[in-house]
Amino acid sequence: MTIDSMSLGTDLPDADATLAQAGVGRSLAQDAWRRFRRNRLAMVGLGIVVFLILVAVIGPFLVQDPTSYSKRVFLEPPTNQHPFGVDRRGGDVLANVVHGIRLSLFIGLLATILETVIGVVVGAVAGWFGRWTDAFIMRFVDIMLGIPYILLAYAFITVLGKGVAAVVLTLALTAWLQTARTVRAGFLQARELEYVEAARALGVPSRRIMWRHILPNVFQPVVVLIAVGVGSAILAEAALSFLGVGVQFPDPSLGRMIAEFSSDFPRAPYLLVFPGAAIMLSVLGFLLVGDGLRDALDVKDV
Repeated sequence: MTIDSMSLGTDLPDADATLAQAGVGRSLAQDAWRRFRRNRLAMVGLGIVVFLILVAVIGPFLVQDPTSYSKRVFLEPPTNQHPFGVDRRGGDVLANVVHGIRLSLFIGLLATILETVIGVVVGAVAGWFGRWTDAFIMRFVDIMLGIPYILLAYAFITVLGKGVAAVVLTLALTAWLQTARTVRAGFLQARELEYVEAARALGVPSRRIMWRHILPNVFQPVVVLIAVGVGSAILAEAALSFLGVGVQFPDPSLGRMIAEFSSDFPRAPYLLVFPGAAIMLSVLGFLLVGDGLRDALDVKDV
């Protein structure tokens, strides 16, 4: 019995196509992006974040200076010249919202970067060394988490002072706790694995094992915390500015706008609606991206 090699070649499925369908040959990043794109809510969140970034980068060049005030128009509703209206000072609400979004993103991103660095370092040290080092650090973290967040942030900003720099430091110094707990849990689990034991047996320095071998393998949940953390930092900044201890005039702040113009809500609701919508979109966008990243990076769902 003979087999026609040509007919056999045409009947067999293409090997490359089969491997591609099975996901073989794709990197972890490519696979995560493929799964992220399939999440509609995550893509909506990504669209919101990209839109806000474009507003923050390009918007200030398209609107007037938020510190320039009209001497003739006050509390004017939205018009063609002022799409978001004019506040009681004569300032353009659209200009203040655009610059407020830029400042909120700047504070949120910078504070999240700082708190991530602090949380990763503290969590790695606690998880790697263990024993009394871990016990001391984790008890301190538990005490910090037991204090109401607003009270803790208010205490820090009272010491550091008011302004953008103080807000960034306050948010970073109060938001690293969850990151530290997450990284510590990953280190406690990873340090008992065979590849870590092998590196120890070969005499690899602890510092190299921590940062070159373990950290990349436990960083996936931290990526999710970074995305969610930016939205949380934006909301926290708005809350502090609303209370009058955050960003100070004349720097534009969405939270401070809501606080200053809350008494004008009955006759000028646009003064609260537009900055409130900007805060809501900012937080919602980053939360949706964070949820999408969590699902995309969860290898159990592959």
